[in-house]
Amino acid sequence: MRTFWGYKREDGRVGIRNHVLILPASICASDTTRLIAQGVNGAVTFNLQLGCSQVGVDFELTLDTLAGYGANPNVYGVIVVGLGCETAQADLVRDKILERTTKPVEVLVIQEEGGTLKTIEKAQRLAKKMIGDAALVRREEFPLSELILGTNCGGSDTTSGLAANPTIGKVSDKLVEAGGTSVLCETTEFIGAEHILARRAKTKEVHDKIYQIIKNYEDKIRNDTGLDVRYGNPSPGNIEGGLTTLEEKSLGCIHKGGTSSINNIYDYSKQIKGKEGLVIMDTPGNDASSVGGIIAGGCQLVVFSTGRGTPTGHAIAPVLKITGNSETYAKMSDNIDYDASLVITENKSIEEASEELLDLIVEVCNGKLVQAELLGYTETAIQRASAFV
Repeated sequence: MRTFWGYKREDGRVGIRNHVLILPASICASDTTRLIAQGVNGAVTFNLQLGCSQVGVDFELTLDTLAGYGANPNVYGVIVVGLGCETAQADLVRDKILERTTKPVEVLVIQEEGGTLKTIEKAQRLAKKMIGDAALVRREEFPLSELILGTNCGGSDTTSGLAANPTIGKVSDKLVEAGGTSVLCETTEFIGAEHILARRAKTKEVHDKIYQIIKNYEDKIRNDTGLDVRYGNPSPGNIEGGLTTLEEKSLGCIHKGGTSSINNIYDYSKQIKGKEGLVIMDTPGNDASSVGGIIAGGCQLVVFSTGRGTPTGHAIAPVLKITGNSETYAKMSDNIDYDASLVITENKSIEEASEELLDLIVEVCNGKLVQAELLGYTETAIQRASAFV
């Protein structure tokens, strides 16, 4: 029985990183949070393009996601930085975080602190104190049932469906058997394979919602653009990699969910309960926004398959990259953490590859940095009311 070493939080969840997050409430505070984090070892942040000039569902998506980032168990504490006149007021973001968790949260408003330099100075003092407190939290041993594992794919090619995604799917099944949670997402990449997923639904409600979230995406994109979702999916890179139809891409994508029953479906960035087996989060196929949504939902780690290669990462959670393409691994080994191509070239079994990948996942949970972390990749995106593909 595998275990991992993580950080127990006051709300009962377990983190695999111990970050202090300098959280921008809006695009207007984003450069300031970058300058704050650059001056404090142990602080993380990211560039935010939203948080102002938003209304309705569009604003709620952003607010929920920011709250989810702050509440993620990989974060010890949060310093929310706002400008002061944006839609996503800093105290509103703080309150949304505290609806999900009980961790330390501080708020600074640039207009009230007297400008950028004064805000940076005060924020760095607060961050250093918070990082010192975080250092007192010691790793403890936990069962795999405490993990919420996100799965994702990007830059897919034929090897993704043949090797990388089935390997992830086998890991997903093993985590479910151990009592943990695995998250399948990228709703637009279920199209053409939805009937296969629906057959695995635990309840009629989940069965019907699988069809509904796909219909919602297709209708939304058609109504907003006058185009079919297939106009932008598969992408040019997918096609060059040998995928000829969206159905073909979807059949490869859903392998990441293994063979377990599907127990629940979450809206974008909503908090995932944990210890729930296989669940779906309704996200775009767009890499940064789908990864961002499941991390906001509470995933401590994302396993991301790529046939063509991608550097995708995130500030809050490790994004572990796996490829089934030997040429991609040779060309982009500084971006890829696990090479599953031997499933194709050397007849390695999916079972053997999944054991190796699961061992690596445990190492990452224990503190091993993935390539995206070593490179400092923190890009993120948030779903908009006008849907990404």
